[in-house]
Amino acid sequence: MENREDSPAYEQVPTPPERGLLHIWKSAGPSEELCLERVLLSRPVLQVTLGEHHGLLLTQGSQVYSFGELLWRDLSIPLSAPVLEESLLGKSVVRVAAGGFHCGALSEQGNVYMWGENTAGQCGLTEKGTVTNTTVSEPCPVSVVDSEVVPPAVVRVMDLACGREHSLALSSQNELWAWGSGCQLGLVTNNFPVWRPQKVEHLAGRHVIQVACGAYHSLALVRSLLPQNTTQRPPEKKERGQSPHSSVTEREESFAVDDAHYCPLGVELTEVLIGEHCLLPLSALHSQTTPRRKGPRRRLHPVGRSAGSSPGSGAGSCPYSGDGKSSTTQMLPQLDGHADNLTQTDGRPVSHPLSCWGANKNSAFPDEMELQNLLQKLSGHSLEMQPVSGPGDTDSLSSQTSDDSCVSSTPSTDLLISSNSGVSGPYSSSPVCLEEVRLCLEAEKKALQGQKSSSLTNIHQKGKTAGNRRRSLPGTPTHGRNGSPRRRRPCACRPSSASRTQAAASEEAGDGLPSMETEVWSWGRGSEGQLGHGDQLARLQPLCIKSLTGEEVIKVAAGSHHSLALSAQCKVYSWGSNMCGQLGHGNSPVTVPQQAKLSDGLRVWDVSAGQSHSLLLADGDCVQPILLYCGQHQDSLSGQSKRSHQSQRSCQRSPSRAEIYSVRPTLLPLCMEMGYISSVRCGGQSCAVLADQNVMGFISAIHELASRERHFYCWLSNTRKLLLTPLRNREGVCPTLGEPCTHLFFSLCESFVRLSIMIGRHATSLSYFLHDVQGRDVTSLLLLTHTDDFQDIYKEYCSALGNFQVMGGFQSLHKLSLEFLGSQRSMLAQLCVPNQAVSGDADLVSLLYWPLEQLHQYSRVLLKLAACYDVLTEEYQYLHQGCGQYESLSLSLLRRKKEAETTFVFWKSHSGKNTEVLRLPQRRVVCESSNRSLTLQKAGRFSNHWFILFNDALVHTQSSIPSQNFFSTHHVYPLTCLWVKPVTEDTSGLYAIKITCPEESFTLVASTPQEKNKWLRSLNQAVDQVLGGGGQGSSPGVTAISRTASYTFTGEGRFKDAHYTGGWLAGRVHGRGTMKWPDGRTYTGNFKNGLEDGYGESVMPDKVLNKPDSYQGQWRDGKIHGFGKYKYASGEVYEGCFYEGQRHGYGMLSSGKQARTSSSVFIGQWIQDRKTGYGVYDDITRGEKYMGMWLDDQRNGSAVVVTQYGVYFEGTFKENKMIGPGLLLSDDDTAFHGDFSDDWTVNGKGVLSLANGDCLEGLFSGEWSTGLKVTGTYTKPAADEPENKERNSLFRLGQYLVPSAQRWGCVFTECWSRLGCDAAGRGERSTAWENIAVTITTAQRHSPNLSRSQSKALESLEFIPPQGEAVTTANFDNIRRYFIKACETPIHPLGWLVETLVTVYRMTYVGVGSNRRLLRQAVQEVQAYLTHFYCLVRFLFPGLPEDGGIIPDPPASPTKSRHNSNIEGIVVVSCSSLLLPLLLPRLYPPLFTLYSLQEEQEEAQYWERILRLNKQPDQSLLSFLGVQEKFWPVWMSILGEKKQIVSSSKDACFVSAVETLQQISTTFTPSDKLMVIQKTFEELTQEVKPMLDGDFLWCMDDLLPLFLYVVLRARIRNLGAEVNLIEDLMDPNVQHGEMGLMFTTLKACYIQIQHESTL
Repeated sequence: MENREDSPAYEQVPTPPERGLLHIWKSAGPSEELCLERVLLSRPVLQVTLGEHHGLLLTQGSQVYSFGELLWRDLSIPLSAPVLEESLLGKSVVRVAAGGFHCGALSEQGNVYMWGENTAGQCGLTEKGTVTNTTVSEPCPVSVVDSEVVPPAVVRVMDLACGREHSLALSSQNELWAWGSGCQLGLVTNNFPVWRPQKVEHLAGRHVIQVACGAYHSLALVRSLLPQNTTQRPPEKKERGQSPHSSVTEREESFAVDDAHYCPLGVELTEVLIGEHCLLPLSALHSQTTPRRKGPRRRLHPVGRSAGSSPGSGAGSCPYSGDGKSSTTQMLPQLDGHADNLTQTDGRPVSHPLSCWGANKNSAFPDEMELQNLLQKLSGHSLEMQPVSGPGDTDSLSSQTSDDSCVSSTPSTDLLISSNSGVSGPYSSSPVCLEEVRLCLEAEKKALQGQKSSSLTNIHQKGKTAGNRRRSLPGTPTHGRNGSPRRRRPCACRPSSASRTQAAASEEAGDGLPSMETEVWSWGRGSEGQLGHGDQLARLQPLCIKSLTGEEVIKVAAGSHHSLALSAQCKVYSWGSNMCGQLGHGNSPVTVPQQAKLSDGLRVWDVSAGQSHSLLLADGDCVQPILLYCGQHQDSLSGQSKRSHQSQRSCQRSPSRAEIYSVRPTLLPLCMEMGYISSVRCGGQSCAVLADQNVMGFISAIHELASRERHFYCWLSNTRKLLLTPLRNREGVCPTLGEPCTHLFFSLCESFVRLSIMIGRHATSLSYFLHDVQGRDVTSLLLLTHTDDFQDIYKEYCSALGNFQVMGGFQSLHKLSLEFLGSQRSMLAQLCVPNQAVSGDADLVSLLYWPLEQLHQYSRVLLKLAACYDVLTEEYQYLHQGCGQYESLSLSLLRRKKEAETTFVFWKSHSGKNTEVLRLPQRRVVCESSNRSLTLQKAGRFSNHWFILFNDALVHTQSSIPSQNFFSTHHVYPLTCLWVKPVTEDTSGLYAIKITCPEESFTLVASTPQEKNKWLRSLNQAVDQVLGGGGQGSSPGVTAISRTASYTFTGEGRFKDAHYTGGWLAGRVHGRGTMKWPDGRTYTGNFKNGLEDGYGESVMPDKVLNKPDSYQGQWRDGKIHGFGKYKYASGEVYEGCFYEGQRHGYGMLSSGKQARTSSSVFIGQWIQDRKTGYGVYDDITRGEKYMGMWLDDQRNGSAVVVTQYGVYFEGTFKENKMIGPGLLLSDDDTAFHGDFSDDWTVNGKGVLSLANGDCLEGLFSGEWSTGLKVTGTYTKPAADEPENKERNSLFRLGQYLVPSAQRWGCVFTECWSRLGCDAAGRGERSTAWENIAVTITTAQRHSPNLSRSQSKALESLEFIPPQGEAVTTANFDNIRRYFIKACETPIHPLGWLVETLVTVYRMTYVGVGSNRRLLRQAVQEVQAYLTHFYCLVRFLFPGLPEDGGIIPDPPASPTKSRHNSNIEGIVVVSCSSLLLPLLLPRLYPPLFTLYSLQEEQEEAQYWERILRLNKQPDQSLLSFLGVQEKFWPVWMSILGEKKQIVSSSKDACFVSAVETLQQISTTFTPSDKLMVIQKTFEELTQEVKPMLDGDFLWCMDDLLPLFLYVVLRARIRNLGAEVNLIEDLMDPNVQHGEMGLMFTTLKACYIQIQHESTL
């Protein structure tokens, strides 16, 4: 079969396929004489489309065949041997469309191909066809290009539709494009034909779903928009299922006219008011004629056809006369006998009558003023005129109008006065005889005397009320001439919230479900009412058919002069011409949609419309679909020649009315022979169907599923419309049901609506699936792709239904329904499905539970489908899995139904005030102990205990009367916090069950072992189900010991009245959770064994300050314990360690200005919530900083105090005062040593030393800042007097300091505690590493916001170097790298230690602490840090040697770490070499500031000489410094170019050495600074070597002057501070080596620059 793809159809031997069977016949009703032709092709037919006298077939493999009269090729192809369109081979065609006399095809890529007649531009401007060509013989591509975007983009088309003279394309963006001729295009243009596709701007921004083309009108199915103003909903439809076509008496009130001006075309009018009511466009007064075409259209016509004028051909076009000849001179005489309309010959309305009349030389009204008067009269009566019917024709036809056998003989006059804003030219330019206008005006005046009841255009059709009704009042036809019914209506180009009646249903874009919230838009000719707007006017642009809004239309079809719409509820709405009964009802004609009369039980799911007939595909009593036909019967064609119908095209548009046709759609018996029909198609006078054979039961299963779902949705809609909505809207529903049941009933109605919407969309999707069952994958069924949505909606509905039943709502609802229905009680019986046994009054419970049975049907049909596939296929797996899911859900919901029924019976049998307290909608009874099967252990002799197990709680009631309806007390135990454990049988022989609750525990005793097992199983299943398990078959005792649940404590204790949500373990709070107290206290964090334990956050309100306290940190045993941050309501913030709820250990307390008169910060040691030990107190307001010992929140012991004025004091404190001996130094070096009695108050002996060396010794009294009283001896030392060492010792700094080793012990203690040690070095090393691992893992788990670098650092710390073995040079580098990463991560205990040490150091020596006299103290503190830190390091890695020890292993490589000393091949390890690089960079700013302050005076002298000496040129400076000339450079390099150094050169010598030495200011550690000095010497040597011998060695006499030059040219600021920092913190192991010598040279240079007089 595959090798014959490209051969013509008639050359292949037909092998009938099993799917895609095509049947075609002439539309002549259900007579048995119908000639049914079956097309036999070797491939299944995917699509068939029919034109007037031709058709197209699309088969599998994207092959396109044509048959019928192919006029563009002068061929007549029989149906039995269709011809292959070879030019479309390889184009991947997925869709075909047939117009009146042209064809279209659509490729998978979205490309359009057109061929056939092109006289009206309906084939577009193809590549082969030009404007002059009237036909396109072969398929040619038509480009659909969006020129509004930059650059212009090709539009991908996904659907195509064709009419007689126009074509429409639907893009993938759901926008509409049109080309061809006529108002049916919906374009804003005045030039026809439109050769290139143009976007229908009036539908831009709307989501177009489907499009259909009639002969001269168009339909579009559009997704509804959300209302712009939902608060003002128009009173249109109270129920979506309600028919819009009510009785005449309901809607016969007169329509009011709005103040705004509207036109019936859907376009906005220019504001020129003529007369009293009508609008006339300004452009109509002066527009000129622009003919669409200059001459008549030439067409191919077979024998027997006459060529005529083209529709809309400008001056050369005219209405047809009675004999079919076209003549302009015959127009006026023809008006005497016929009431022809005022449209152009192509059906487009005359937009600008004045321009047309002005261009007509044969005008009967040459005077323009007379024309205006005539129009004014016509406009003034336009609101009151009624059309008068006449026997004449209604629409002008083209020369090739086919023989429309059944159209209306009661035409209307399409006289339109309109203009589109922004378009100055007229829409049409054909001249119109003014005699027609005069005759029409006379007819309209006569019509004013007619009767409204005779309206041809259905004045009794009910329109929309209030501001949303269309402002059109159709005219009234009589036997005279017809008029022009015109009314103002809202302009469709101005959509408002009032024009949309309902909010969109639950539909999300891209959710895979078809939309049912749709609108139908129509435009084009409307002389037969085919537009559905209640009149017979044409529409230039799309206008929404308001009566179909909210009717859930899912498909539209357009015949030649009638239209069909199919709703999701399987209803068919039809309107337009009904001369042959093609509308399916007896009204003729219909200008608004009316429902076709279908027999009960028929559900239509596909429609198609032909020239004068309609074909419906419906569900009947069996699964196989049936065909329904609407139109003339075969006898009506007996007087006509069949040949003439096939070959002759009459110029008469409306032949006589069909004599034989049925009012209702009639069944075609031949459909049972065709198989399972999947789609129907009509065109011209023909009908076609596609059918499938039932192979392996697959097709029947799909049809059964779709049929059941459509029937189900119809039932849901009827139940909603007839029962639920009226009951819900009834005023007495709330008093009858009561407030709780009313809310439940409303919730039931809402869930019913959601279920209905879901089923409707599913049924619609299945109908679409059947149309393309060959190209669809069975796994794309919504039952498989949206399983979760179906299950959620069914569960929600079942829950709402059960809740309403449990509360007894159905009893009250039944009474209400009886009052509401009254005598119409049989209405409920109509809703009952056949398998429901309803006797007497309908059972509402059974009625509303019936939808749950649909789940079993889903499972059954999916199982049928699965049987059609092999077990190993993917389709079988999907279907089998879906079958199991729906069957499981069905059984689960049936159990829920049984539970609800049992619970309702339980409450009914135990009614009473006491039991009503326990009655809740969601609560279901599981079992109860009314038969004394269960009792409380050790219960009183006369007490009665009743246990009721619900699905959410265990209830224990107690009373002294043996009755379940009356009890004195009851306790409710939520199952979420209930633990059940069986008590093993002991010697007592009791069958006991232990119940554990958060606040109590008790034991239940069963009467028999069977009762014990029953209750134990029920309790476990109930607990398991409430915790989210299946609740099926849980073995006794196997319920979740650890769980997450909510509970409110009621008993006495810390948690009284608190509500907890979080983890539980065997009846106690355990894990992470949140506890909230009624007084506002909250705790969120970890619990352990019923108490707060671990990290947690707490808020505690302060009623006095009306602000809360908050804490974030560690807890233990229900108390704050560990490290945390506490924010007090007073504004104070404490961050540090706690012990059993008290501040204990290291901590920092910040006091803001809000709480106190002064703001301060304390950082130091706390003991039992008091400052005790060493601490630093910064009084920010007073500008003082205290650094010393504390006791019970008071300063007590040795301390140092510095002030912002530079005053330095060290001494002893007692009870917060300076008492005893002390040393005081001022900023000007005045010093005092003596006794103090209070802060800054001297009282006793003392010695005062002045800055110039004078001394005052004696008794002092008074305050230092205000003045001292002195009784003593003044001494002025002589110049040659020796230094008084005893006196100098009195003024030595550091006498009363706290030793550096004792200052921050609390910080190191906390670090040891984090490692799991009680004190320094007291603990297990393995425990320490475990604590480190737990800390890192906890941080990774509970800190999701970690950066990428932080996460990588934590991951790298998971790899721990070997710590139990001896340290070698190989693993020493690994240890060092580990410490670097650990110290950079604050989460690690060592990282926290580094961060805290930096904090305390900066708190001590920043701000007021920047006092030069604190330098020695600061340096000693750094050295103490290193000592303590190294103890921690050696505890973690005991293989490291002591400070200054060596690693005996020879180094693995000659390159040594710069942090270690290399002495004869061994590595020396010290605390400074290992830890100082980690710590000093963070401490460097405050420390270097102190060095700079200490050396300030010396630095000033140094810098003054640096500036002075650097003014000299290089050679002068070298000579001045005594550098030998052999070291003087001769050449210098500038950008790689050598230049000679002259006497005036400056900064040209030893440039690289100078730049290297300048880098010393960019380093932090002494080792790094020494490396810079070493590199400087190396650079200096490299520059000197070229000028000397190769075996040159430096001597100090040569080196010092040269290095002195480098130091001078480097201009290093604060060089003295750099030198002193290196000297103080340098590793002792390098002091006497090469680096030590180099450093000594630098220091000597600094001293010489500062002090040498020769400089």
